[in-house]
Amino acid sequence: KHDMEFARPMDRVSCGDVGYGKTEIALRAAFKAVMDGKQVAMLVPTTILAQQHFRTFRQRLTPFPVEVEMLSRFRTPSEQRKILSQLMQGTVDIVIGTHRLVQPDVIFKELGLVIIDEEQRFGVTHKEHLKKLRTEVDVLTMTATPIPRTLYMALTGVRDLSTINTPPEERLPIVTHTGPYDAKLVRQAILREIERGGQIFFVHNRVQTIKGMKNQISRLVPEARISIAHGQMGEKELAQRMREFTNGEIDVLMSTSIIESGLDIPNANTLIVDRADTFGLAQLYQLRGRVGRGAQRAFAYFFKHRKRAATEEGRMRLETLAENTQLGAGYSIAMRDLEIRGAGDFLGTRQHGYIAAIGLNLYTKLLTQAVELIKESGTLSSDVVPTSMVTYHPMINVDLPILTSIPPDYIPDKDMRLRLYRRLADLHTLNEIEALKEEFFDRFGPLPEPVTNLFFQLRIKVLAENAGVSSISAEKNLMAIRFPHLLEGAPKRKYPNLGKDLRTGKNALWFSITSGEDWKDRLVEILEKLANHKITQ
Repeated sequence: KHDMEFARPMDRVSCGDVGYGKTEIALRAAFKAVMDGKQVAMLVPTTILAQQHFRTFRQRLTPFPVEVEMLSRFRTPSEQRKILSQLMQGTVDIVIGTHRLVQPDVIFKELGLVIIDEEQRFGVTHKEHLKKLRTEVDVLTMTATPIPRTLYMALTGVRDLSTINTPPEERLPIVTHTGPYDAKLVRQAILREIERGGQIFFVHNRVQTIKGMKNQISRLVPEARISIAHGQMGEKELAQRMREFTNGEIDVLMSTSIIESGLDIPNANTLIVDRADTFGLAQLYQLRGRVGRGAQRAFAYFFKHRKRAATEEGRMRLETLAENTQLGAGYSIAMRDLEIRGAGDFLGTRQHGYIAAIGLNLYTKLLTQAVELIKESGTLSSDVVPTSMVTYHPMINVDLPILTSIPPDYIPDKDMRLRLYRRLADLHTLNEIEALKEEFFDRFGPLPEPVTNLFFQLRIKVLAENAGVSSISAEKNLMAIRFPHLLEGAPKRKYPNLGKDLRTGKNALWFSITSGEDWKDRLVEILEKLANHKITQ
C-alpha cells in the first residue's frame, strides 16, 4: 500500500512459496487501485489459471461495486469485443487475461496497476509492453521462483523485493522422490492416494504420446478413473475436464505442463512427472507446488528415463529439487538457478547467462563501478559507456519462403548448435558471413540446404541494411521490399533503374517470385543496386 501511495511508480517483486498467499496480496492491491478510480490488468500464463483467478476475484468482490472480466480463448470473439469496448469506456475495473492482454487492440481508459502472476513464464518484451501502456503504472510481480534476471535486479536494488516466509497453518513439506521410471512405484503411489480419498496429477509433456501413456496407466491401474487435459484441446472440453477434476469425478488427471501455474486443488496430493529431467528448475518447482496445498502429507515423484542418461544440467536440477524439500524452498531454488545459469541482461531481453564467463564477483564489481560512474556524471555520456556497447543495429525483418536451421543430424551436439546460432546472430558484414560459412564447411562438412538458406538469409539482412531497407517478406507470389516510412510532405523516394519486372510504390518495391531459385539472384541484384544508389546519392 505504501508503494502504491508513493510518488514513484511501484515495481515490486513479491516472492512467496506456492500456496503462501500471493494471490491474496494481488487481490487486495487490485481492490485498493479500483477504489482509487483506476483499472487493473492481471497477466497470467495459462487459460486455466485465468479461469481460476477470475472465479476467485468475482467471488471475493461480489459485495462491492467492482466489475471483473476475463480475456482468454475461453471467451468467444463477440464476448472479447464487448470486453475490449468496456475496457476503453472504463466500465470494466479488473481484467484478468493471458497473452491476449498484450495485443495492440487492448486499450484501457485509466490503467493504474499491472499484476504479473507467475512472472517466470513471460518474456521481457511482454512485461515491458504492459509497463509502457502508461508511464505512471504500478507493477506488482508475483513468483515463487524468480528468473535469474529478476532475482539479480532485486539483489542489486534495481527492483524492490518482498518475500513471504510464513507458511499457511498445517502446511507440511512434500515428500519428494527422484529416480528412473518404475511402473510398480507408479501403481503403488496412485492406489495409496485413491485409498485415502485423494486425487493424482500425472504430467506427461508430449501431446503426441499422451493417449498412449494414458492407456499404459489404465492397464497398470484399472481401478483408477483417468482423464486427459492439454493445451491443444478445445476450450469447452478443457474447461469441462478441469471442472470434473475439481469436483472429484476424476482420480488421475494426465496432463502436459499446462497445470504448472497456480492451480489450487487441495484434494490432489500426489504428483507424478514423467521425464522430469527435461523440465526447467522453476517448472519442476511449480509443478511440485500443485500438491500439498491442504493439511495432508503430499508426495511428488520425478522420474527420469529408464535407460537414457539425463544431461548434466538435468541431473543438477533434479538434485537441487530433492535437496530443497523444506517449506519456503522457492527462494533457495531461484538462487541455485542464478548460480547455474547466470543473470542475463539488465537492459536487454536475455533473461539468463553471461555471469559464467567472468564469475559472479567480477561481474558484480564491474556493475557497481558502472552504476557509480553514471551516478557521479549524472548522464550516460560516451566517456561512461564505451561506444561499442551502444552501437545501433537497425531491426530489419527478413521473412523468406525458405527453411532455415542447423539440423541435429548435421551438428548433433545441442550446446554446439546454440553457440553457433549465437555467433550467427552477431554477424554484421558479408566478409564475416563468408568466413563463418567456410568454417562450417571445414568443421562439419558440406552444408545441408537449411544451413545454406540460413547463410543466404543473413547475407540478405546485411545487404538490406546497406540499402536502407526496413523489411523483406514473401507475400503470396510476390516479394515485397519495404523502406522506412517517410515523414509527411517529404519527397517521393527515388529508385535507380531496377528493371521492368518491378512494381514501385511510395515506400515499397514488389516483384514476382517465379518457380526455382531465380528470385534469390534477383533479390540480391536489386539490393546491391539500391545500396550503390544510396552511396552515390
